[in-house]
Amino acid sequence: MTMEAAKAAPTKTAPPKRPIGPRDPVRTRAAILDAATQEFKAKGLTGARVDTIAKRSGVNKRMIYHYFGGKEGLYVAVLEETYSAIRAAEHALHLGDRGPIESICELVRFTWRYFIKHPEFLSLLGSENLHRARYLRQSARIRDLHSPLIATLSHQLERGAAMGVIRPGVDPVQLYITIAALGFFYLSNRHTLGTIFGRSMDDAASLEARGRHVEEVVVAYLKPPGDLTPRPAA
Repeated sequence: MTMEAAKAAPTKTAPPKRPIGPRDPVRTRAAILDAATQEFKAKGLTGARVDTIAKRSGVNKRMIYHYFGGKEGLYVAVLEETYSAIRAAEHALHLGDRGPIESICELVRFTWRYFIKHPEFLSLLGSENLHRARYLRQSARIRDLHSPLIATLSHQLERGAAMGVIRPGVDPVQLYITIAALGFFYLSNRHTLGTIFGRSMDDAASLEARGRHVEEVVVAYLKPPGDLTPRPAA
């Protein structure tokens, strides 16, 4: 082809990107939820603005009302999505396929690391507690999301008790609250704790040490009465 012919030939261009809109509901909803999560994390429900969420997501404001009915409905959806994400990640661990102690230790490690990697989860949890779970109670899904985890914990606790490696009568809900609380309190208060005790709480070594401590505390609690056997180092 000559240079003149090449110049005359039509230039191939990439097809235009499809705009986010009502014809792409899955992408639209995901974009809104992602933008809303960041906005609610930063400002809470009261300070968050639908206009900001619309701008950040690249979605027309009316689409937010179309999908979620308003800011409060969007906030409930964000809470559901946030809890769904951690429950799905827990499910992927296949805890039921492990031994009782191994499965609980893996849950402890996972929970600690997830909290570190997902500060938005802790922020939203703290914000919703300020509202006394007023909006979480509006969710029809939230209890069902937690049921499989508690069922798995209950099964492993019963197995462990039957095998003599876990104390009998451990409440799976209380156990999970303890696992979550030991990590949540540290991360939510690490700045004040660091100031009070004059030590770093944020560096990698401190976070690693805290994770090991939480695991050791949980394992020590689960030991049957009279079992003083030290846990072998990992």
